[in-house]
Amino acid sequence: MPIGPARMPLMDHLGELRMRCVRIVVVLIVAIVFFYFATPTIAQFLLAPVAEFMPKDADGNALMNVFGAFEAFGVRLTISIWTALIACAPFVFWQILAFFLPALKPSERKWFIPTFIIAVALFLFGVVFCYLIILPAAFQWLTDQANGFAQITPQATLWVDIIIKFELGFGLAFELPLVVFYLLVFEIVPYSKLREKWREIYVGLLIASGMITPDASPVTMLLMYAPLVAMYEISMGVARFVMGKRIQEQKAELEEEARLDAEWEEEWSDFKARRAEQKAERKAKRESGDD
Repeated sequence: MPIGPARMPLMDHLGELRMRCVRIVVVLIVAIVFFYFATPTIAQFLLAPVAEFMPKDADGNALMNVFGAFEAFGVRLTISIWTALIACAPFVFWQILAFFLPALKPSERKWFIPTFIIAVALFLFGVVFCYLIILPAAFQWLTDQANGFAQITPQATLWVDIIIKFELGFGLAFELPLVVFYLLVFEIVPYSKLREKWREIYVGLLIASGMITPDASPVTMLLMYAPLVAMYEISMGVARFVMGKRIQEQKAELEEEARLDAEWEEEWSDFKARRAEQKAERKAKRESGDD
């Protein structure tokens, strides 16, 4: 895709922004229409990991239930919209990033293509991981909770909604290594600080796992928490390998700051001690003079 020059009049920038927005909207509309007519096939693919927990028709296809005249249309539209968003995500990300690319310095532009590729790859990896690993385990545990007292009736709106939220949640959560890497590369947070605060970070990842997973199941929360911790440690290891010399410099700077702070504290303590001694001496002189 073409990338505009760095210096343009304001109206030209607005024109380029409008052009890219129009491209995104047109591509999404075409994709939504296409996927709307392909919804039955997409729905079966979407339900494949949890099909064993659902009733089947004569052909072995998983069946869901709709409870209103307009629910079937709403479900088809929801599936087509989210499928279009995921399928067109690389194109949308590229259009957004390409608009801001001219504002970056030449030294920063070299990160553009690798960042774009890695971001898309991590998102897709999270979606596939959720599809193959998380959904079967999560729905098995959730549906087992009805054993002995209830029969599960898969409602199309709820099941499609929770599956899509699972997929998107894991896709976005798996962007964590990229976020951590750039926090370190651009020195927003020093490496040693993240390493020292690993306990707080682990607790934060656990809380985030509970918030991202759309159900209240501890199984899905732990299944998200484990890969997040693994990816966090991997990103820290990659950053240490790439920034080995800079990390040593940051460590030396922090140690020097700590030494200077300790010296300042020591000097301040000595100053306060001398002031206290001088006050005590003046008080003693006054008392001796009164006598």
